[in-house]
Amino acid sequence: MLSDAALADLRALFGARFSTAAAVLQAHAQSESHAAAPPPWAVVWPEKTAEVSQLAVLSARHGFPLIGWGAGTSLEGHALAPQGGVTVDFTRMDRLLEVRPEDMIAVVQPGITRERLNQELRATGLFFPVDPGANATLGGMASTRASGTTAVRYGTMRDNVLGLEVVLADGAVIRTGSSAPKSSAGYDLTALMVGSEGTLGLITELTLRLHGQPEAVSAAACGFARMAEAVECVIATIQAGLPMARIEFLDEATVAACNAFSGTDLALRPQLLVEFHGSPAGVAEQAERFGEIASGFGAVGFQWARAQEERTRLWAMRHGAYRAILASRPGCRAIVTDVCVPISALAAAVEETRADIAASGIPGPILGHVGDGNFHAILLIREGDAAEAAAAKALAQRMAERALRMGGTITGEHGVGFGKRGLMAAEHGAGWQVMAAVKRALDPEGRMNPGKVVPD
Repeated sequence: MLSDAALADLRALFGARFSTAAAVLQAHAQSESHAAAPPPWAVVWPEKTAEVSQLAVLSARHGFPLIGWGAGTSLEGHALAPQGGVTVDFTRMDRLLEVRPEDMIAVVQPGITRERLNQELRATGLFFPVDPGANATLGGMASTRASGTTAVRYGTMRDNVLGLEVVLADGAVIRTGSSAPKSSAGYDLTALMVGSEGTLGLITELTLRLHGQPEAVSAAACGFARMAEAVECVIATIQAGLPMARIEFLDEATVAACNAFSGTDLALRPQLLVEFHGSPAGVAEQAERFGEIASGFGAVGFQWARAQEERTRLWAMRHGAYRAILASRPGCRAIVTDVCVPISALAAAVEETRADIAASGIPGPILGHVGDGNFHAILLIREGDAAEAAAAKALAQRMAERALRMGGTITGEHGVGFGKRGLMAAEHGAGWQVMAAVKRALDPEGRMNPGKVVPD
């Protein structure tokens, strides 16, 4: 717990932006994760980088951990405090600091959400494309190396963060990267920090790559008789070189849940949702070519969404899939897991996972960003049912092992936190100890988001 001296120093630094109220602490012990942890010891709300730097100095002086907090939407316990400490809530550092349209760059504070950033960019003709579904903060998205539905076209946070301002464990403030399109000047510290989940430092500013808003957009949904044919269609579409902006997969159980929850009327069969961006002629040509490929795999029931309101409804349904699946089994909670495999292994990975889930007796709808080999299982278990919880965690473990066997990764976008830390040695071998060495070099006392990503 915090000493009296630490409490006094924190109150002096943050005033009313410091809290140990039980309700506040409990709110910062919640997430979208199945992983659980006790509340932090305190919460602070910084408003500028200098305060975060001073906070890190206090952390070093008094020996308390620091845990970054964005929107609380993480799925592997990244922002929870299993070892106690002070949660650093960045929601007041939420400004768009600068837009440089000629360089296609925006500079933002970490607490701004992706939706608000794009609202503020509307008049510029630019947008920030990374879309994980949840309205997450940009700092949290960088910390977990998030991606989402548009990664197949625009890449992940790794590809769209050009530079960072980071406060290290001793309070030092560093800048990584630059505004240049590329660099070969030494170690890529930006890439090191993106995905480090706050274990190496706290992000206080981001320089982001922007993209031009597409002149034309077309989206569609189409159904397949079997899951394998839908996945094979995805592979064929990628191999044909079609520049899809999104290509998403929903299995029958997900479709049924979405129809009931969102009022859509998709046929109860595996569905692909696809979107193209570009010029009107280019989009029309891409859509026609995709239709030919999909028809070759038996696709039926094409529903084209060319009007903005139709596309909004389609993707709102997709982004609401998690809530829809939860609603499909009232009184249950979800263990959500993701893996990512090479495209060549995607069909086998999905089919084996589906058979494994069916044999378990636990409902587990599958969906995902199959355009980049990333898919998710939403494993529904009865609240308080220890046997179902154990079975679901075993399923998630086998999904990860299967992905590794196929040359993939234990997580394509959810990150590690402490929910998947036990799988890191299997994926990285001796490389995991190298990560631990980097952690010790930058945070020798282990105060930055302890218990996450690297071994203790």
